[in-house]
Amino acid sequence: MSAVLTTDHPAWTETGDGNGDGDGDGDGDGDGDCVRAVATGSGLWILSWNPEGLHMRCVRGTEDVKPVVVATDPVCLPETVPAALRAGLAALGPSRRVANPSLWDALTTAVLRQVVRAGQARKLYRTWCRTHGTTLDTAHGPLAVAPSPERVLALDEEQFAAVGARFHRTVLQAAATEYQQHAADWQRMDAARLSTALTTIPRIGPWTAAAAAADYTGHFSSYPHDDLAVRTWAAQIAPDHTWPGKKDRSFGPAWTAMADGDLTALHTLTLSTLTWGSHAR
Repeated sequence: MSAVLTTDHPAWTETGDGNGDGDGDGDGDGDGDCVRAVATGSGLWILSWNPEGLHMRCVRGTEDVKPVVVATDPVCLPETVPAALRAGLAALGPSRRVANPSLWDALTTAVLRQVVRAGQARKLYRTWCRTHGTTLDTAHGPLAVAPSPERVLALDEEQFAAVGARFHRTVLQAAATEYQQHAADWQRMDAARLSTALTTIPRIGPWTAAAAAADYTGHFSSYPHDDLAVRTWAAQIAPDHTWPGKKDRSFGPAWTAMADGDLTALHTLTLSTLTWGSHAR
């Protein structure tokens, strides 16, 4: 069975020149050809996905850090996961996800998801990167990466407002200041420790911190498991299962319990569910 691409990160865009639906929505559901720009330590890379697999090419700077690909296969999920959920995820098959090589981008992405719906956050992230970040001209059109912490600190309130990020100005600038001071230590942490460390940034709560840590490390055992996306897709995969209500705080603990203490199983369960959701969308 061929793998599918996990396209939860808003940078992924569908090119329309593969076997996908070519609907031009740019959501990148992982079925057709998708493309994305990423920043590593001192390099800018173009990542592309097609039916033959994932391709990486450094187009600017040095190949100091190659993006890491995380493989996930839900067929390995334990029997403590409800049968309908296991069956739905097994039908999706194995997946591949690129762990974000830039902690700063992962943090930026999580911040821009605050107080807005997923579709709005995706558009906001892309507008933010195109307007204030670094743009690369590619065969698929311009692709952009997030502005650096230094650039974010130099922006005024009007420049934030012009792209619809006025609400996020103070938290992004606080994050930029803290990142400049602590990035070297943060980048060496595992997902759990990093989640805790990021909450020291003003206006960065547990959800934002955990989402950024999962994106950067590629380990979703520390993802905010009561996230609306996880709840939504789980209910669609296994509609007959009795799930906690939207305001019921027992969802997170119940979800974690399905993995029966196995962090690898929890990672697989969560990431596979998010991947399923990318394809359903």
